[in-house]
Amino acid sequence: MSAFDPAAGGTEVRVMERGEGPYVYDTDGKRYLDALSGLFVVQAGYGRKELAAAAAEQAEKLAFFPVWGYAHPPAIELADRLAELAPGENNKVFFSSGGGEAVETAWKIAKQYFKLRGKPSKHKVISRATAYHGTTAGALSITSVPGFKKDFEPLVPGAVKVPNTNFYRAPEYFADDEKAFGRWAADQVDWAIRTEGPDTVAAVFVEPVQNAGGCFPPPPGYFDRLAEICREHDVLLVSDEVICAYGRLGTMFGAQKYGYQPDIITTAKGLTSGYAPAGATIVSERVYQPFGEGDAMFAHGYTFGGHPVSSAVALANLDLFEREDLLGNVLRNENAFRQSLERLKDIPIVGDVRGDGYFLAIELVRDQATKEQFAPGDGTRILKGFIAPALMEAGLYCRADDRGDPVLQFSPPLVCGEEEFDFIERTLREVLTKAVSKI
Repeated sequence: MSAFDPAAGGTEVRVMERGEGPYVYDTDGKRYLDALSGLFVVQAGYGRKELAAAAAEQAEKLAFFPVWGYAHPPAIELADRLAELAPGENNKVFFSSGGGEAVETAWKIAKQYFKLRGKPSKHKVISRATAYHGTTAGALSITSVPGFKKDFEPLVPGAVKVPNTNFYRAPEYFADDEKAFGRWAADQVDWAIRTEGPDTVAAVFVEPVQNAGGCFPPPPGYFDRLAEICREHDVLLVSDEVICAYGRLGTMFGAQKYGYQPDIITTAKGLTSGYAPAGATIVSERVYQPFGEGDAMFAHGYTFGGHPVSSAVALANLDLFEREDLLGNVLRNENAFRQSLERLKDIPIVGDVRGDGYFLAIELVRDQATKEQFAPGDGTRILKGFIAPALMEAGLYCRADDRGDPVLQFSPPLVCGEEEFDFIERTLREVLTKAVSKI
């Protein structure tokens, strides 16, 4: 069986038919290690009968009912569960169908929050260079990837961009001082707020580990300083954890990994391990407070937000997390995973290995010693013209991304361990060694 991708000019694409554990199989029976969890989603791996059974049982009992002015047991239980798991007083849950909707919800909450507090001019948001936050109109405005935006402009006004935390490409005067770089990167948010006017800025959107550009972790002290800046200017700190929540970094939420307290958390993807669509925006008690006063209401919602089947699957998925200690598996094995990629630095085009938990990237360079980047077009040619198809042919699925510098990203199911890491390392070594001759 074959299919064609109209977005790629009619190119034939592989058709995936089934999955088992960390592996997927195409219609020809070829097996691939899914080192990207589909798209940072399938935390528990494929073929989990208990998740499929939870969906079937709930669909038979109550397939659908909206949560607009009503409720049903799975949504109530899931909201309570997320409120218990989320850090601090993030205990109010607004359901959506996915991550972009969760981000859209967060921006609208931030705008209305300040209106309810008598500060209607605070509506702008700040996000980081190269960051991806979704493709709906508001989320796309927060996104900082020009190629994704240009065909849909003008977008929602009020989205301001600041530098990200890519220490590998930091200005040379920071040398090896990550802490100083982190302070500088956070202070760029302070500068942007002051430049725009603190009375106009509602929120800062950041991922714990930034996805686009290739898994940028926060330098030491970055989030401490960022939280301080947000408090000083009365700006909400939104932790976009559509990727980083639900075990991706070895903690239930990425904010817990780095010890900061968000005002709002956006989530999706791993909430159900991909067995049903679901997203959730988790709001602090402080932010919720004005919405609960008088006749205030949040006039916003999604038909399938809090869907009974998705909620039941999410609950079963969280049960599975506890039963099999998936967070512990990541924390016990994250160093081994990273070391398996670090060993590839003897290959001349492997520049940086970065990220955290089960969310890592390799940046490819023309010259490892000088960090010289590829000439325009060469990186994409080597990455997508040779490396990506060669890895797939060898049975390894990961992400080849050139939205910034060329990177390979890895986000394996949380059930993976040494056997899968060894396969990733062996396959990468073979393909990247051949790629050297393509420069």
